[in-house]
Amino acid sequence: MSVYRSPEECFRDLPGYAFEPNYLEQDGLRMHYVDEGAGDPVLLLHGEPTWSFLYRKAIPPIAAVARVVAPDYFGFGRSDKPVERDWYTYDRHYASIERLVDELDLQALTVVVHDWGGPIGLRLAAERPDRVARLVITNTGLYAGRPPSDEWLRFRAFVRRVGTELRPGQLVQITCVSELSDEVVAGYDAPYPVPEAKIALVMFPELVPTEPEHPSAATMLRVREALRDWRRPALVLFSDSDPIFSPRVGERFAELIPGAELGEPLAGAGHFLQEDKGEELGARIAGWLAS
Repeated sequence: MSVYRSPEECFRDLPGYAFEPNYLEQDGLRMHYVDEGAGDPVLLLHGEPTWSFLYRKAIPPIAAVARVVAPDYFGFGRSDKPVERDWYTYDRHYASIERLVDELDLQALTVVVHDWGGPIGLRLAAERPDRVARLVITNTGLYAGRPPSDEWLRFRAFVRRVGTELRPGQLVQITCVSELSDEVVAGYDAPYPVPEAKIALVMFPELVPTEPEHPSAATMLRVREALRDWRRPALVLFSDSDPIFSPRVGERFAELIPGAELGEPLAGAGHFLQEDKGEELGARIAGWLAS
């Protein structure tokens, strides 16, 4: 299998991201994760087309009360990037995160999910209740075999059209409320200096089940049904200006999960609420954990 590894110089002087890198090997592939703070662990799971850089503003306030672990999926960030498109599946992404949790022996875990982190992290809660004690659900969905929205279909068509010419920083910018600096936009682009580094970015939209026969659909439906019996603490915290996952999606999660608390939406934040309101998000998660 051909694998691309982003050079270390790609990650020098990233704004607000001075965390020490940590690595774990899985079957010859190196997975990167941030590991900050002490206490019960909090797992921060990113989505498309981001990496752990997304959480850089939220990590310090959470790390003040807990141990924060923020991995990059294979194909993203500082993690190794298989270049074969068929390598990327929902099951593989999930299995790699489950293995990370087991190999780091994370117990009494709080799982924070966003975007594609939802199908991965909520599956972890459903399949590994021995590990997961709490959930924080932000701007995500569990797909039941139909498109999340017309806006999302336009996004998928765009990714198919541009392919590996995709610019992650530009995508993040257009779905944020705030204006990002050139340095921050470059930070999202940093892990992908060549087209073959971007295969995972191109493949993630293809893993969303837009019809019932999609290979991911049955598993996501099973996870959603399992959440009906989740009676441990859960915080649902969406933003107010996401064109893909509106506050109403958050309300449906709160209705689905018996143990869920619905937080007031973060005002003035788009899809990437960690970018628009990262410090506030981190503070609200930290306060919820401390309470």
